[in-house]
Amino acid sequence: MFVEYLAPLVLLGAILFSAIKILNEYERGVVFFLGRFQAVKGPGLIIIIPGIQKMVKVDLRVVTMDIPKQDVISRDNVTVHVSAVLYFRVVDPERAIIQVEDYYMATSQLAQTTLRSVLGQHDLDEMLSQREKLNLDIQASLEDQTAAWGIKVTNVEIKHIDLDESMIRAIAKQAEAERERRAKVIHAEGELQASEKLLAAANVMSANPQTLQLRYLQTLNDISTENTTTIVFPLPIDMLRSFQNWMEGQNNGKQPAGSKPGQSG
Repeated sequence: MFVEYLAPLVLLGAILFSAIKILNEYERGVVFFLGRFQAVKGPGLIIIIPGIQKMVKVDLRVVTMDIPKQDVISRDNVTVHVSAVLYFRVVDPERAIIQVEDYYMATSQLAQTTLRSVLGQHDLDEMLSQREKLNLDIQASLEDQTAAWGIKVTNVEIKHIDLDESMIRAIAKQAEAERERRAKVIHAEGELQASEKLLAAANVMSANPQTLQLRYLQTLNDISTENTTTIVFPLPIDMLRSFQNWMEGQNNGKQPAGSKPGQSG
């Protein structure tokens, strides 16, 4: 007689076991009643009527998704290989289940196409120097399209931008040329500043001749401290001018050869 009641008890236990659902704190259950949406339940203990109700679990935690390496053609026609990482989470379980068949796959495909589309609008220099701006542009574009699915894109990060060997060499040459240009500009600016200082010093010396004598003495002092076998003494210009005037006076006072004093030609 016990065997007759065993089968119904086992069936009842199986029904009760399948009717009881336990959802974690980070999970929600989208419940359908005879195929129609009924409610979003959880977390905790949930009772589902088998055969009449159906529940689909949705994880609300942030999902980390690797965006595979994409071939991107920049606005200046340079081909690069870009990989990125996407962070998103479900904020509306109802729409995530009803509006899209597989929100994870849909978000992955959308992220790949959006990455190529956004980066293709920028030059190579912008890709290499403005990653933060590009990350925000990609995130904003994804948010506009995933909002209807109940998906919130929290962050997008470009991981790698790989270039061909020829392009790497071209960029290295460009960087070297830029460094040479900066060095020449700095050198020219230094020459200009030095010439301005020399001109100012010359004006001061011309207005105050005694400064030239002080400079002459300073030069002699500097030469005396050096271990040299040959010393060249610079002569002041005033001394040379005085010597020249004296020589001219001597030449002017000399009489022509064969002439006598008081004799006219």
